[in-house]
Amino acid sequence: MSKYSVLMSVYIKEKPENLRSSVESMMNQTVPPEDFVLYCDGLLTNQLYKEIDSLKKQYTILNVIYNEIPMGLGNALNNGLKYCKNDIVARMDSDDIAKPERMELQLETFIKKNADIVSAALLEFSVSIENIINEKTVPEFDSQIKDYSKRRNPFNHPCVCFRKHQVYMAGGYIDCPYFEDYFLWLRMLKNGCTGYNIQKPLLYMRSGNEMYTRRGGLKYTAKALKFRKLMYSMKFCGFSDFIISSCGHILIGLIPNRLRMIFYSKMLRHKKKK
Repeated sequence: MSKYSVLMSVYIKEKPENLRSSVESMMNQTVPPEDFVLYCDGLLTNQLYKEIDSLKKQYTILNVIYNEIPMGLGNALNNGLKYCKNDIVARMDSDDIAKPERMELQLETFIKKNADIVSAALLEFSVSIENIINEKTVPEFDSQIKDYSKRRNPFNHPCVCFRKHQVYMAGGYIDCPYFEDYFLWLRMLKNGCTGYNIQKPLLYMRSGNEMYTRRGGLKYTAKALKFRKLMYSMKFCGFSDFIISSCGHILIGLIPNRLRMIFYSKMLRHKKKK
């Protein structure tokens, strides 16, 4: 169980310094990876290519997959997953920072809980990890996770680990803008997979105005409602769950960004860090 792969996708808007910090945080785990797949989703900037070349020289296990045509996160992860050598795969975003003990604790959980999907709480930060904004937690146990999934995403995707063969049995990541991971978890849980969320924060997730802007507007709201309709049609949730979650998306999606940030902080996050 000490063998695992890291799966990361990077695109043109990423900052080279954020990519380096993210990769280094996984390479410096107390239980380091033996396989790291970095999938380039479309053409990148010259600065990003230089940073990737530097990282490749520093870390020989870094397997960079170059793809000139942008495919979107779901398709990029699906393609990158093909190159992962191990059944245990750790997801990592190119601008987040993992705590050193992240993988040690998650690998232990796979064994202790006989789990197929393992995630954890995370800390949202702005600019630096010294500036913590919120702590985002999700339900701990499998039964709680499955109930919670009817209305909200039950796992923190930036720090999730999963069994690769179970992802394939569920059909893999499917192109579903903004909800690729949520849709995958629903199908895996319906297939009988067991989930567990470590309640200790194991990752720093970059937050701020841009993140909340992406979760608002007519485009996002329309896609959210389409996804909720898909959930209901596939019987992942009941009618009341569909109505309540859809109304929530309409409210959150159409209010001004500043109010959206406050709403997330006060209502959709479990703790506010001082």
